[in-house]
Amino acid sequence: MSVAEPRRIVLFRHAKADWPQVTDHERPLAERGRMDAAVAGRKLADSGTTFDLALCSTSVRTRETWKLAVHELAHRPKTVYEERVYEASPGELIAVLNEVPDDVQTVILIGHNPGVHGLTEILAGAAEDDARERMNRRGFPAAAFAVLTHEGSWKALEPGVATLVDYWAPSE
Repeated sequence: MSVAEPRRIVLFRHAKADWPQVTDHERPLAERGRMDAAVAGRKLADSGTTFDLALCSTSVRTRETWKLAVHELAHRPKTVYEERVYEASPGELIAVLNEVPDDVQTVILIGHNPGVHGLTEILAGAAEDDARERMNRRGFPAAAFAVLTHEGSWKALEPGVATLVDYWAPSE
């Protein structure tokens, strides 16, 4: 694959988590989160996007979100559970994405706020249609995702070089 072909990045926030007496890393999804994760998966499936790689935080809620969402997809991508995605800043998430091999065209990153929302804002130098307006109006609630495109290698991914092409949130 040529590095000149557009890359697609989906930044997906975990679905609504429960608050039992466990560490933050071990928090499971709430019932609404389980429903929203499956709905988000169907929305991703409806987009027709085929993912080459999933980078998922190691937290229980992100792993559960991905398990429910990926079940809706026609193709299951290779999934890497990446400790560095948990509680990561936008800069730390860019560093993780910079390591993606260039034979990967489409990545989905399943993570947490404020990192996922901040990364979307930082990467998106431009936006199509009303995607940015919808994201600004809704914020980045649980189970929301943003779709960005980027021309060039993953190593060249940096602030302002991507285009926000879509945004979805539950009840959108």
